[in-house]
Amino acid sequence: MVPFAGYSMPVQYKSVIQEALAVRNGAGMFDVSHMARLSFVGEGVIEFLEHVTTNDISKLTDGTGQYSLLPNATGGLVDDIIVYRMSENEFRMVVNASNHAKDVAHLKAHLPSSVTMSDHTDETAMIAVQGPKAVEILAGLSDDPEGIRAAGMFGVVQTKIAGIDCFAPRSGYTGEDGYELICAASDAVALWDALVAAGVEPCGLGSRDTLRVEAGLPLYGHELSDELSPIAAGLGWVIGKTKTFIGSEFINAARAEGTPRRLVGVKMNGRRIPGIGAVVAVEGNAVGEVCSGVYSPVLECGIAFAFVDRAVEFGTSCTVDIRGSQEPATVVIKRFLKKG
Repeated sequence: MVPFAGYSMPVQYKSVIQEALAVRNGAGMFDVSHMARLSFVGEGVIEFLEHVTTNDISKLTDGTGQYSLLPNATGGLVDDIIVYRMSENEFRMVVNASNHAKDVAHLKAHLPSSVTMSDHTDETAMIAVQGPKAVEILAGLSDDPEGIRAAGMFGVVQTKIAGIDCFAPRSGYTGEDGYELICAASDAVALWDALVAAGVEPCGLGSRDTLRVEAGLPLYGHELSDELSPIAAGLGWVIGKTKTFIGSEFINAARAEGTPRRLVGVKMNGRRIPGIGAVVAVEGNAVGEVCSGVYSPVLECGIAFAFVDRAVEFGTSCTVDIRGSQEPATVVIKRFLKKG
């Protein structure tokens, strides 16, 4: 257990590799109750969210969600988030634990008087159930099995899981199918125990990091920050091209002109793990730095994200400085594993 954002968080239950493979091959779950959960209610909430987020809120229908970003005034990011539409005048949002207070302050600064923001983090819990068997296991525990099976990506199902009321969006942070179950904090232990009894493997922060890098998913503080453009991180696909939002002029300029560096994957030739800040070189010349590095149990080698000079092409041979040793690697697309 380690302290993180005011919580005690499990790094691992058994082993990082065993837990990562459980998610890839069956079903694993993560206690992600540290993630902050907010709601917004009132007339004008759509216009407010269009202004403070990058993705097109107008694309959402009741009971659906989307991955999005909270931009700042200079084209960097306050956070990356998920937004859910419950109705025309009610939306929910999940934000990163490390940015909880910052996000709330930022959103309050732009909140119109007609919209009420509420923070439900302390009164709720959140358990992410992920893996190729996750949906069927949850369907077997649900009072709405067909709803669980039928929901689309980021679709929301209001259901009972093992008799416990859950707000259940079909989403996650592993590259696998599954749901993130939000329930009353007082029901969290009972829900967790029911999932364990149904064969879901408890997983910690270590395997979560491995899984998200394999899947090409960014982490705030590593691939995203107040200073970095989301265009450099390859997130142009969650940025509306026809709307105006906070900092949109800077983000649109970065999209049009390109950024000096871009985020890529680095696949090591061996099992060594690149550390954060490790220098990536091509033909002996430094071209970038590692921002996340893990061992991939599926690929059986070290993998990393790195920001490199935008002229560096995929397929380029490179080296990564690991404790003074120039280890061979290849620049690849950052999504190392792709399902379906």
